[in-house]
Parts: sequence; structure tokens; C-alpha cells
Amino acid sequence: MDTKLKIMADTTDTDYWNDSCSIQELESSVPNGAVGATTNPVIVFNVLKNELHLWKDRIIEIAAQNPIADEDEVAWQLIEEMAAKGAEILKPVFEKEKGLKGRISIQTNAKYYRNAKAMAEQAAEFDKLADNIQVKIPATEAGVRAMEEATYRGVNINATVSFTVPQAIAVAEAVERGLSRREKEGKDTSSMTPVCTIMIGRVDDWLKIVANNKNILVNPAYLELAGVAVMKNAAKIFKERGYRTRVLGAAYRNYNHVAELIGGNVIHTIPYKWQVRYNGSDMPIRETTTITPDPEMIKVLKEKFEDFVKAYEPDGMKPEEFDMFGPTRRTLRQFIGGYESLLAIIRDLMIPNPDIE
Repeated sequence: MDTKLKIMADTTDTDYWNDSCSIQELESSVPNGAVGATTNPVIVFNVLKNELHLWKDRIIEIAAQNPIADEDEVAWQLIEEMAAKGAEILKPVFEKEKGLKGRISIQTNAKYYRNAKAMAEQAAEFDKLADNIQVKIPATEAGVRAMEEATYRGVNINATVSFTVPQAIAVAEAVERGLSRREKEGKDTSSMTPVCTIMIGRVDDWLKIVANNKNILVNPAYLELAGVAVMKNAAKIFKERGYRTRVLGAAYRNYNHVAELIGGNVIHTIPYKWQVRYNGSDMPIRETTTITPDPEMIKVLKEKFEDFVKAYEPDGMKPEEFDMFGPTRRTLRQFIGGYESLLAIIRDLMIPNPDIE
């Protein structure tokens, strides 16, 4: 019997990815309709914690083969190998879909978020890891510039650290410029599949923090649907303007984060535990992305939350404001912190703690 998410993937124009490079998860989710996967520093850290038995010997081997490598260099070789392994599992999908699906996303170093040149160069290097690589670049002011350059170089980008319609539009416009530059030089763009993430749940998370800090009382249901409203508006604008970038939802917190975003040529990147929950639910498979959000909800959220206006309205922010937007700061700090936690695991294998031997 087909799962709910497989039925969604088979009967609508909505795709879904596994929100992890976990080998165990991919071997389950791909047969159930997943056509992509993604990684970031926090995901890699969690995968390593849960699947250390699969990677421990390889980490030690990498360190032994590179006697002057520091923990950062060992960590990045590991990250690249984990992405390459995920790409291998997805390769049959990539071949079946003629390169239009079946990619795994690997994220540029979160510490580079202000350095467009470093992000574009790292993206170009990651692109060489496998035929079906997609590269995640944060939708910071510098990140948007890096996306244009990376796209021009033929890299399939996935904009991350992205929460708002203004960021999504800036990403889509940058991709269009990059694609146009390639096309003017006679370079192929037919198999390029750029995506722009909207971290739906992190929009909701942030408004709840603002509500708590400022003692704002609203219908709590509105704070579970704010991110959905942002993604619906982005998907609507992308369709109207004919952008070649697809909108991708992420950061799932509740049932509506998929149930209210089916159809509309969107993608979901879903953590495995949420795949299990959705597949076990009674979620109907019907077009919902194009259904207009409750006008009263939008009105109240705009009145109560300046940051919802920034997220929802196409002109809510300028690129120079992206880096200091609350969810951007929180997510960059988490990603950088996740990377530091990953380094701690690498360090413990490279320099075993003598106090616990």
C-alpha cells in the first residue's frame, strides 16, 4: 500500500525530499517517493551521533591518511563523503528523471555567510562531488550575490537560511541573472533545477518568541500558520513571474506545514520522523497551496507583528536587511554551533580523551 507522501508525489506536482543525508533514512524514504535529500551542519552532526558506527572508522582513516590535516579539514572531507554517499543512493532517481530530480544538497560553510566569493568558490568545488549535487547557500545579502555567480558556473543552488518572500524573490532574480549569463554564452541550462527554501516552522518559531517577549496575544492558530502563509505568497509570486526556481518548504513543526501546501509545484524537505507522522495520518491529498489564507489572520498578523510584514510582503525587506532579520540570526548561530558540535566529535576521535580511557 502506498504511503500518503508517495501518493502526494505520484498524483500532484508536489515533490518531497528526505531532510537528512542519513543512509538508513534514505534507504527507506527513496522507495517511498522521496526524490531528493538535504544536509546542513546540524543535520550532519545529528546523523553522525546516530550513525557513528557507520562513520567512526572512516573518520579515523581520513585523519591517518592526512597527517597534517586539522579537525576542520577532516570534518569537511567527511561532510563531502556523506553527501557523495547520499548522491549515490539517489542516482537511480536522478537517471530516471533525466537530471531534473534526484539531487542531494550540501551546504557551504555557514561561517562564510558574509563572503560571496568564498561561498561561490566552495559551491563550485562541491558541484564536482557527483553529477546530482545541489549546493545550499544562505539567503544573506552576500549569499544572494554568491547564488548568481554559482548559477552562472552551472551549480544547482538551494537557497537556505531563508524565511521571507523578499529573500525568495531576491534569490529567484539572482538565479535568473545567472541563468541568463550562461545562456548568452551558449551554455546549457536545461537540466538546472534551482530551489529556494522557505523555513516555514522557523517563521512560526520567531513570531512566538516575539509574541512572548512583547506580550502580544493573538489566536494561537495564527502562529501555527504564519509560515504557511509566507510560503503560499512566495509560490504565488513565483508562478506569476515565471521564475525557474521552485519553492521548497522546510522546518516542519505541525500537520499544516505539509497539509496546507500540496500542489502548486512546490517541494517539501521533510525530516524522517515527520514523514512517519504524515504517512500515518488521515491527511487528504488535495490542492491546498493555491488556497488563499484566511484574510482575517493575515490582517491580524500584519497589525501585531512588524516582522510578519517583513516576511510576507514582497517589498517587506531590502537585501541589506536580510542578515539582521531575527530568524536569520537565530539560524546562522545554530548552524555555526552545529558545525562546532560536529568538530567536537571529530576532535574526540583524533585526540581521544585520556581521562575516560
